[in-house]
Amino acid sequence: MAKAGLVGRVRRRFRVTTRRRPKHKYAPDLLQRWFVAQHPHQIWTSDITYIWTAEGWLYLAVVMDIYSRLIVGWATSARIDADLVCRALDQALDRHRPIGEVIFHSDRGSQYTSEALQRLLRENQPELLLPSHGSSCYDNAVTESFLHTLKTERVLRALPDTGGWTPEPLRLHRGLLQPATSPLLARVPHTVGGKRTV
Repeated sequence: MAKAGLVGRVRRRFRVTTRRRPKHKYAPDLLQRWFVAQHPHQIWTSDITYIWTAEGWLYLAVVMDIYSRLIVGWATSARIDADLVCRALDQALDRHRPIGEVIFHSDRGSQYTSEALQRLLRENQPELLLPSHGSSCYDNAVTESFLHTLKTERVLRALPDTGGWTPEPLRLHRGLLQPATSPLLARVPHTVGGKRTV
């Protein structure tokens, strides 16, 4: 790598963004880390990440279809709140209009246990959205893996600076996350037997 002038991606310091509600009743974990679906729109998973942009912190919520690894809905905001998640789920429902039972899996963050999201899940009875909450980051590893890939491949572009290597500030909400310009949000790489597939 040194001879070729190659430098590995900079691993970012992990920051906890999940805020649990004390003494809150969570939905059961319906997946138990079994990230396999038999058909589209059977299992959706969701998570939130934070991204530094030229205009400050931007929060991104995504909804992934486990069957195809397709990002079926997403939303961005300067605030990490329940509305962010609701807008991502609304987009997924509006775009794909699933028929039948859909498991909606996430972590136990306050955004996912909020009354606003629970009301949205109850209101979409034709789809029969079933909430599912994992208790650790491993219980939603498939979505966290996508967000890591997104940030490593598209966001954390290391540039030489007088202070060392720093991530390039990006105006993500000005086009990077649009489906036409972001293949990562159209199809997500998936590893099977050590080989990357789509």
